[in-house]
Amino acid sequence: MILEVAVIVLFLLWAGTLAMFLAYVRTQKPLAAKQVEGDALRDQRIKDLTRRVENYQDGNVRMGQELQELRAVVGPIPDKLVALEQRDPSSLSFAQAARLVGMGASAEELTASCGLTQAEAELMRKLHKS
Repeated sequence: MILEVAVIVLFLLWAGTLAMFLAYVRTQKPLAAKQVEGDALRDQRIKDLTRRVENYQDGNVRMGQELQELRAVVGPIPDKLVALEQRDPSSLSFAQAARLVGMGASAEELTASCGLTQAEAELMRKLHKS
């Protein structure tokens, strides 16, 4: 009889434990579903942020390349400015004479307006006439 009572008590304990386990599993299913949903949202947010960071990096790389190009263009300007400041002013008269020849000026007009000699004016007319 004691053995039968012990078996019944053990069965009741096992049944109680099984019922508690099943109740626990039922409560965990919605929590697990919420966790999966939260994980999916987190993963999507991480992907969006990763894409944004990559876009920023690409923009920074392009900006760096454009800065390098600008530096290559702007870098020699001070040297060119110094060269222009030190340039012989008489060379400007030749450039002006070439423009005047292009507009049809005569040798006499070149000597009068640019300060060229007659030979220089004739040479400029022959060089720039065509």
